[in-house]
Amino acid sequence: MHRLVGIAASCLACLFFAAAVYAWAPARKAGLWEMTTNMTWQQSPFPGGTPPPAAAAAFGGGPRTTQVCLTQAMIDKYGAPVPQGRGDCQVSNVKLSDHGMTADMVCTGRMGGNATVESSWTDDEHATGKVHFTGTLQAGPSPKPIEWTINSTSVYKGADCGNVKPIEPSSK
Repeated sequence: MHRLVGIAASCLACLFFAAAVYAWAPARKAGLWEMTTNMTWQQSPFPGGTPPPAAAAAFGGGPRTTQVCLTQAMIDKYGAPVPQGRGDCQVSNVKLSDHGMTADMVCTGRMGGNATVESSWTDDEHATGKVHFTGTLQAGPSPKPIEWTINSTSVYKGADCGNVKPIEPSSK
């Protein structure tokens, strides 16, 4: 059981951060953004349908706030930071508009599946986003079905990212 939790926590932490970052779409202003995400499970791989208590904050136990550095190159190409999925997740079909973006995300590896990504902004300092993922988590000899949604809000903090480094894109 501890191995299942460890594998799931490792996979989910990486993908959670990547998806959460991508779910947030900045309002076309490069610099430091503060993003608050909230993950909810529609189908959890954990016994009883909920994540283990130690991982609750990262896996749907409430809001999580992080800082993200957005470059002008990310804005121009994607309209948002793209997932840092360590090669396991690829973003495609990015469609930009004046007030939003949509994209698809495909993940392979221990956590495989598909996600839809949506973001919108009404001004240059606020944005909202959503990622909906459906797939499987390889946990032991058989994959477990999973489904989750991450909703996010973000606020521009300033042009200087300080010690926060930009996330490298992983797209096709």
